Amino acid sequence: MQTDAYIIHVNGSVAHPKVLDVHVNIQGPNTVDKLKARKPRWAVRASEMSRKTFNPIRAIVDTMTAVPNPNKKMIALSIGDPTVFGNLPTDEQVTRAMKEAIDSEKYNGYAPSIGYQSSREVIAKYFTCQDAPLEAKDVILTSGCSQAIELALSVLANPGQNILVPRPGFSLYKTLALSLGIEVKLYNLLPEKSWEIDLKHMESLVDDKTACIIINNPSNPCGSVFSKKHLQKILAVASRQCVPLLSDEIYGDMVFEEGAFHYLASLSTNIPILSCGGLAKRWLVPGWRMGWILIHDRKEIFGKEIREGLVRLSQRILGPCTIVQGALEHIVKRTPQEFYDNTINFIKSNADLCYTTLSSVPGLCPVRPAGAMYLMVGIDMEHFPEFESDVDFTERMISEQSVFCLPATCFEYPNYFRIVLTVPEDMMIEACRRIREFCQQHYQGGEGSQDLECDK
Repeated sequence: MQTDAYIIHVNGSVAHPKVLDVHVNIQGPNTVDKLKARKPRWAVRASEMSRKTFNPIRAIVDTMTAVPNPNKKMIALSIGDPTVFGNLPTDEQVTRAMKEAIDSEKYNGYAPSIGYQSSREVIAKYFTCQDAPLEAKDVILTSGCSQAIELALSVLANPGQNILVPRPGFSLYKTLALSLGIEVKLYNLLPEKSWEIDLKHMESLVDDKTACIIINNPSNPCGSVFSKKHLQKILAVASRQCVPLLSDEIYGDMVFEEGAFHYLASLSTNIPILSCGGLAKRWLVPGWRMGWILIHDRKEIFGKEIREGLVRLSQRILGPCTIVQGALEHIVKRTPQEFYDNTINFIKSNADLCYTTLSSVPGLCPVRPAGAMYLMVGIDMEHFPEFESDVDFTERMISEQSVFCLPATCFEYPNYFRIVLTVPEDMMIEACRRIREFCQQHYQGGEGSQDLECDK
């Protein structure tokens, strides 16, 4: 019980005052009783953020119960990791740069949360151009592109606001947004137009609570690449609505046609853009966890507030791996063009093979990709009446053919499935053969009939 002592003078002389020492209980008369009545007990609960966190892919895949056909070796066309099968190693110059950084013993300590100044200068110089100039102060280094996206969302949106996200689209956007209390509004991509954005639909979703629009180009899961003209139309929407853009460009420059890719910021002088990228896919090192945010703000609409907010948010962890930071300069300068070309040529070859084969399969409608490392295939469900959904379709394909493709319900787009194009060529050929066999066994309808609008 806490008490305070007060001295009160009562008719005494100055030399010998009479005093009354009064102890006052300031907690109230029932405090002891209340403390005795409280019965301590364990009451540990998961946080609100953890309860809101939801990964659509895990929610679907983890509930699949299919067991692969024991007579057929499993072929997983579901994993967006180009290193899984060992057929696409990174370049030896990339590996050498890492070894040199380790041997130098200069990068064993903590770095600034936003990355070393020298490493940020490397990235700024690599991506700067006349139409979108960059300096080190415009670069935030992150632990992979996923953290770049998380920081960008966290600095732009408050709980109760909303963001616009592509459908079909990378599921992480929704996972991160919901955990932060941010509403997700889905704008449509159009398969009949090679997955261009339905711009009217996208613009109709904007309201006074819209914090940003996410643009993913080249696309996961679609493998699409937006034309310069289409990107300019996207920028026009952002300009009219005064909404900043979060541009996920992790697959930047991974396109099948030379010159087909344009960084979004290079086409605008007035739209504030946070561009997210990283080493993971183009340099084939997703496990190294090196990403970045490029701040494009030539009209100073973001101003100091967004920049300082990103710095503060980055301080929650101590930045990306210091050894990779130390190797960055040699990675971006020494990697030969031949390495990039070989990677793209391999993925394009698999894309052509897969598209050509599946285009002739009754009931399937592949959409030709133009980049990244994915291909989407439409399923004419009317001709497969025994399957309730794309999830059911792909699950049965596992149990009968030992081929695992992600159902596009994972990307908010039912009746499609996604194929990863980085597997070895012989596996791609065998997988396509098995998919054809599966469809021939279950297809019901006129031979060769195709009711879906296919890009053929």
